[in-house]
Amino acid sequence: MADEALFLLLHNEMVSGVYKSAEQGEVENGRCITKLENMGFRVGQGLIERFTKDTARFKDELDIMKFICKDFWTTVFKKQIDNLRTNHQGIYVLQDNKFRLLTQMSTGKQYLEHASKYLAFTCGLIRGGLSNLGIKSIVTAEVSSMPACKFQVMIQKL
Repeated sequence: MADEALFLLLHNEMVSGVYKSAEQGEVENGRCITKLENMGFRVGQGLIERFTKDTARFKDELDIMKFICKDFWTTVFKKQIDNLRTNHQGIYVLQDNKFRLLTQMSTGKQYLEHASKYLAFTCGLIRGGLSNLGIKSIVTAEVSSMPACKFQVMIQKL
């Protein structure tokens, strides 16, 4: 329980620190979001490397996404993804109905415009994990009402 609280506090301070140290132009150009996503990317690479060292090889892309939704998500956020959908053409939607990094903020639509900066790290986390498993992807997040959010993963074919 204490490690969860520390992670939430660290994440909030990371977001706050990146935005406080940025100049006005960087915030407007989205450089802060990019910086947070790059931090998440590196952390995701390291975590996947550690989590998969003793697991068998994955059969296919869907198997990797199931691992991300179950094992990876459970280790990082203490719960599984609530819903995984795919069109079997390289697009996956991961839905978390009570996303831990947004539950402290609000329920409803009050702080919706601030949600993107709190989701950038997690988008990078997913993208970094997939990258280390040999999948190049684009990850975006969408929030319609907090604390629920959807992460869309578009696999880029090489």
